[in-house]
Amino acid sequence: MASGMFLFSMVDTIAKFLTNDFHPIQIMWSRQTGLVIGVLILIGIKGFSIFHTKRPLLQITRGVAAAGSGILFIFAIVYVPLADAVAVSFVAPFLVTVMGALFLGEKVGIRRWTAISIGFLATLLIIRPGLGAVHPAAFLVVLAASLFALRQILSRALIADSVTTTVAFTALVSGAVLTIPLPFVWKTPDWGMDVVLLSALAVLAAIAEICVIKALSLAEAVILAPVHYTLIIWGTLYGFYVFGDFPDIWTWVGAIIITLSGIYTVYREHVLSKQKT
Repeated sequence: MASGMFLFSMVDTIAKFLTNDFHPIQIMWSRQTGLVIGVLILIGIKGFSIFHTKRPLLQITRGVAAAGSGILFIFAIVYVPLADAVAVSFVAPFLVTVMGALFLGEKVGIRRWTAISIGFLATLLIIRPGLGAVHPAAFLVVLAASLFALRQILSRALIADSVTTTVAFTALVSGAVLTIPLPFVWKTPDWGMDVVLLSALAVLAAIAEICVIKALSLAEAVILAPVHYTLIIWGTLYGFYVFGDFPDIWTWVGAIIITLSGIYTVYREHVLSKQKT
């Protein structure tokens, strides 16, 4: 999981670098290419049986959400420092809890609601709406986090399907969605650095996805979830060394509060799941 987070941060850094020359849709399409190729190889080995599901509409919705969250995040980091965007994206675990209560009927106690409220206020501390401290595009990260949270909720609803099925649907559906507008924004990469970076984007994203999936197959999600917060470390380092950006004190304070609140929320979910069993 830690390796996956490290690689995803690298992917986000490459994506932000590429926004100088390419449209976010083309960047996201390139990012998904590695995973799509992997799924096509899997189809060649196992056949179309990997698409067997009783809930195809939910699988398709998850793929659309994956495409949407990626595009919104890349649009945001055109204007927002990488570390700030990563810190704001930490609102996702809280949104998962809220959506779980609203759509899956999961019970959320007063302590978890308190942690969610604190995490939300910490997010506002980072964005500081109306003060001009952070570019308004930071709100796109919140929307991206909302779609990411929706993906997680749909994963819970699709628990009867295999991980392979969910990954296959997500890869091909998101790839198809991104291909539709691609001709309108396409820019032919120059042979050399452009091709290298776009190829690296695809390969690293695919490897990162595999690392996360493998981690989730070896350990409970509740154990691995806090590792997600290592993104702020890599996002800060990449942002500083590549773009010269460094978070201000309020971004650090907000990120620490969100991280602690998020870990507590995950801990409460673990306690409740233990009580149920």
